[in-house]
Amino acid sequence: QLQFVESGGGLVQPGGSLTLSCAASGFTLDYYAIGWFRQAPGKGREGVSCISNNNERTVYANSVKGRFTLSRDNAKNTVYLQMNSLKPEDTAVYYCAALFGGGCPTGWGTQSSLYEYWGQGTQVTVSS
Repeated sequence: QLQFVESGGGLVQPGGSLTLSCAASGFTLDYYAIGWFRQAPGKGREGVSCISNNNERTVYANSVKGRFTLSRDNAKNTVYLQMNSLKPEDTAVYYCAALFGGGCPTGWGTQSSLYEYWGQGTQVTVSS
């Protein structure tokens, strides 16, 4: 059974940190770029970051650049999103998604249809 499962969400105070994980089972991530998206209540889905299958390229949305770090461990079939200096506006449900082909193409953050597998989402709430 193919599964793509996020974990690590929760409640954190402004300025705090969280690390989200995204673990795949039933398929290998070796051939997939991985994107992270988020959706806040009443807003559209926003691309946060994307990492190529071979770790050579990582891109970030301007809203998280310098605060979030995306990494992957293909041996563990897992991707990690380290989130630092969190702000209330980072509050959202975060999703990971797998894009076959390895790279993060133009449109990685806006074209959801590029992604083949999606996780169920994990809630991140930044509040004092």
